[in-house]
Amino acid sequence: MRLTLRRLAGSLLGGVLLAVPLAGTASSAPAATAAEAVNTAPPGVVPALQEWAGGTGRLVLTSTSRIVVPSGSPSSLQNLATQVAAEAAELTSLHLGVATGTAGAGDIALRIDPAADFGAAKTALRPEAYRFSAGTTSVDIVGGSSKGAFYGTRTLLQAILGSPDHASVPVGTAVDYPNYAVRGFMLDVGRRYFTPQFIQSYLHWMGWLKLNTLQLHLNDNEISPPNGDWSQAQSAFRLKSTNPAFAGLAATDGSYTRSDWDAFETTAAANSVTLVPEIDSPAHARAFIKFRPTLGLNGGNSDHLDLSKPATTTFMKSVFAEFAPWFQGPTVHIGVDEYPASLAGQYQTYINTLAPYVRSLGKTVNAWGSFTQMSGGGAGYDKGMVINSWNNGWYGPKAAIADGYKVINSNDGLLYVVPFANYYHGQGLDGQSIFTSWAPNVFGGGQDLAVQDPNLLGAMPAVWNDLVHATYSELDVHGLIEKSFNALAQKMWSGGAAGTDYTAFLHQVITVGQGPGTAYLPDTLQPQPTPGDLAYNRPVTASSVETPAFPAAYAVDGIETTRWSSAYSNNQWLQVDLGGARQFSSARLNWEAAYGKDYNIQTSNDGSTWNTVAQRRGLTSAGPDTLTFPTTTARYVRMQGITRATAYGYSLYSLQIMP
Repeated sequence: MRLTLRRLAGSLLGGVLLAVPLAGTASSAPAATAAEAVNTAPPGVVPALQEWAGGTGRLVLTSTSRIVVPSGSPSSLQNLATQVAAEAAELTSLHLGVATGTAGAGDIALRIDPAADFGAAKTALRPEAYRFSAGTTSVDIVGGSSKGAFYGTRTLLQAILGSPDHASVPVGTAVDYPNYAVRGFMLDVGRRYFTPQFIQSYLHWMGWLKLNTLQLHLNDNEISPPNGDWSQAQSAFRLKSTNPAFAGLAATDGSYTRSDWDAFETTAAANSVTLVPEIDSPAHARAFIKFRPTLGLNGGNSDHLDLSKPATTTFMKSVFAEFAPWFQGPTVHIGVDEYPASLAGQYQTYINTLAPYVRSLGKTVNAWGSFTQMSGGGAGYDKGMVINSWNNGWYGPKAAIADGYKVINSNDGLLYVVPFANYYHGQGLDGQSIFTSWAPNVFGGGQDLAVQDPNLLGAMPAVWNDLVHATYSELDVHGLIEKSFNALAQKMWSGGAAGTDYTAFLHQVITVGQGPGTAYLPDTLQPQPTPGDLAYNRPVTASSVETPAFPAAYAVDGIETTRWSSAYSNNQWLQVDLGGARQFSSARLNWEAAYGKDYNIQTSNDGSTWNTVAQRRGLTSAGPDTLTFPTTTARYVRMQGITRATAYGYSLYSLQIMP
């Protein structure tokens, strides 16, 4: 029987002792202060804990503390103990020992017990559940499997980082588990090469946030060929085989060798992440047609395979057969989206041939949902697949479930990012909106499912690099992803357990950082005031706010993931008080998707009489926008909206006033 949180608290606290010094132990803890002589608050981890029963005081770890696994434990648990010790040394000043046997005072016991009490965890998700118990003398972490144990160590490390001394954890017990089986992210490396260092870093970061599925979209091409000539179009397949039969298939501007992929799999396993490789066809297939021109429609001048030719299916089978042995995870994604509906019959035959073939290679099969658009529904299609529901019109979740499929939420309108485009969240998903308004069961358009619908496996936001000729870097993409990654992880793991205060959540995100193994990734969420910005953290007012979750102060807080958002009307304004007469010559604005098409920058010495010093007319996209003007002296500056670009109001990530 599950202990309720109240009963769990009672069982823990009934005989609790203060964390007092223990002579001769490695974890001598200071006596609890008067302020600590109350039930401890839960450690501020990301994602937030499902259940917490606070004790009294804190347990201080030292470099004589050990991570101890029971004798006879599987090698995966012993390896995890060694990994955690190295991670603690990377993140803190602690140098923990590793031992086998029985934990003593000051130690961290790390073990696996599938039969442990994991509260309300679903049966299928118990392997990822864990209990974290910090007593007055030691810590006990028990996982439903090695994955649950790994997640318990993420809570341990984040709790230490959040402690005042970076060496202690609050006394209490957590019971934690995911709400959904698939907590994923998809990265399009087909249209743009991402280095192994980037992918390795993301595997570490995902594990830190208890995200468990990374899908790599391994082939694609630009959307429209130059002058209709597909031979001039950018295309790529990113796996490089040493098999002479596939010589020339891999992209020359970057590809992954078997050694690269093996390293990805090793890092993924160490961080409880499953890699899902996607080899996309019969559309988005220009790389294959470039390699074998006779397999393309229109005499090869296409990015669509010609499915009327048996050789096409034979070739694609050979591709999957060649690379399936590389893939250590259970699942392969076969793509199958956006093929011409006029060829639906051939398309259905292709899927019904390819899906069972991939299963014969020992893999389960995922696919992009396309059956409504292609055939009016899923009747007659192979049912042994999981569907990424990416567009409600192409194949919404309700239709897919009615046809007998399980689904993953990859809804394009809510979860797609096309970096720096003027569509699909080109400036990144808005973390605050994800935190306050989204959940894995939310698809929009009348397609929302019940919370934790048994046919909904989880969610997988996606980054698509459509702009193949743009000059952005992989770290620029990271800056867009980081805006919402933590909020997405929160909503996929424990839903609303983090509360409703996004600022408090963001501060916790900043505290725990991106975790070990992520030094390559800049932490763009840390407040980074621009040198010379006269508006930073100055008093600010606005004509309106959309809701209290988007206050005016967020436009000047130096955090590029918080924002001010106005009411849904044209003549809205945001005003900052510089504290006295100051000289300046430019205003830098960073617009969210709800940007101002037409607006003025105005100044005032008294906050009542305003002078327009710069105008913007006909702005066509969100993102950074800088207006310069002759050096002006004034105390107050405001953005005066004239015309909105969207049906929403005005929304600014930042307003900077520069000398």
